[in-house]
Amino acid sequence: MGMEMRQELKLSQQLVMTPQLQQAIKLLQLSRMELVDLVREEMLENPVLEDDTELSPETQSKERLGDDEQVTRQVEQAGTTELPAAEPGKDGAGEVKADSSAVNEIDWESYIEDYTSGPSAPSFRPDNDELPSYEATLTRSESLQEHLMWQLKMSDLDEVGMEVGGLIIGNIDSRGYIEDPPVEEIAEEAGVSPEVAEEVLMKIQTFDPIGVGARSLAECLLIQAMYHGQDDDLVVKIIRSHLSNLERKNYQAIARDLKQPVEEVYEAAKVIMEFDPRPGREFGDEEPHYITPDVYIHKVGGKYFVVPNDDGLPKLKISSFYRSALSGKGNAKDYIQDKLRSAQWLIRSIQQRQRTIIKVSESILKFQRDFFDKGIAHLKPLILRDVAEDIGMHESTISRVTTNKYVHTPQGIFELKFFFNSGISRTNGEDLASQAVKSKIKKIIGDEDPKKPLSDQKIAAMLKQASGITIARRTVAKYREQLGILSSSKRKQLF
Repeated sequence: MGMEMRQELKLSQQLVMTPQLQQAIKLLQLSRMELVDLVREEMLENPVLEDDTELSPETQSKERLGDDEQVTRQVEQAGTTELPAAEPGKDGAGEVKADSSAVNEIDWESYIEDYTSGPSAPSFRPDNDELPSYEATLTRSESLQEHLMWQLKMSDLDEVGMEVGGLIIGNIDSRGYIEDPPVEEIAEEAGVSPEVAEEVLMKIQTFDPIGVGARSLAECLLIQAMYHGQDDDLVVKIIRSHLSNLERKNYQAIARDLKQPVEEVYEAAKVIMEFDPRPGREFGDEEPHYITPDVYIHKVGGKYFVVPNDDGLPKLKISSFYRSALSGKGNAKDYIQDKLRSAQWLIRSIQQRQRTIIKVSESILKFQRDFFDKGIAHLKPLILRDVAEDIGMHESTISRVTTNKYVHTPQGIFELKFFFNSGISRTNGEDLASQAVKSKIKKIIGDEDPKKPLSDQKIAAMLKQASGITIARRTVAKYREQLGILSSSKRKQLF
């Protein structure tokens, strides 16, 4: 078979993910906080971008990019624009000369002399009720380790004890427990005997919060019982041997094993339930994350209006200084043109992101009108395909838009994903959303008698009888666990 080389032309179509398209997709799925961080990072890397939030509204309307026509025209026509001829001997530095002359008007020697000879700032804090307190100026709260180390330094331990105590405190977790490594390994690392490490640990267990430094739940509860003077024989025995029965509220089994009346076991259980099983919780390192909605849905009269939330988002514009620099020549002009195109595309992508979120929110409002009028119980089944077909977009786009995006409604703040639910069939009407079923289960459990809690089977029967909702007991148990509600045996209150 002969082999030969030849050229041929071939036409084909293929989808190419350009960098601009990749950036648009990335922006679409970012949360609000992630978008703010990305914009600030771009502003650091791209000198052409500016934030005009501090300008007046009139200046903003003139300087903002808007439809980008002016900047696009400048970028396209920059190659044909020339600098005006400079006067001989002035090197085209008219503006710079004016600025430098203004700087030279300042008598810097007198300024420095007056500054250094002036009185120093007062070292005292004036009494002023309008000034914030020292606590209000803290950038972060005190951690559990810092709180314990402060108490350790105030204790009467010697230098060796301080070193061992620092190692122990460094291994205490956020709950207030020390489970790994064992005290023996800490003693070996510090070069002391296990008895010395145990004595230091017992000293730390007297620190605030009470119960810190325990190696198990039983030890934590025993420390608190001894501190509060509630360490009677029955309480100690229950903590040491019957925590599992206490969790299941199986008081009869405790009474039989300890040969005590059930009433006495009830009283001991009341005492134990007042203790804190996680003494370090008040020193949690996790800061609260506040949700800022991306969209507001307001009801005015009988109509709803979808409004984007632009508060906190940088209002980007093209720097006027770099616009004028487009008239230059050489590598500087090419660099500015490249940064201008990048800035222009970023601003357009952010605007497109906002428009897409508004479209999706308006479509959700149309499908879930009963929810906005009456509440969660009237939420309807909805899938991504319904919204995608309604606004003419792909399901993947809808999925990206609804991820980590929140909407403020008359019913509260919800994630956009919240409105997409599978359907639960009913015998006497149209299908109901799974979230609506969860709200009904939560209401039924909230109205039950705490001394006689309803079982999952009973809740399923009540849903079928009252609302015509047919679901299995396993489904009720799954929804209950998703709501963070305990089983009937653990919800039972005997006192």
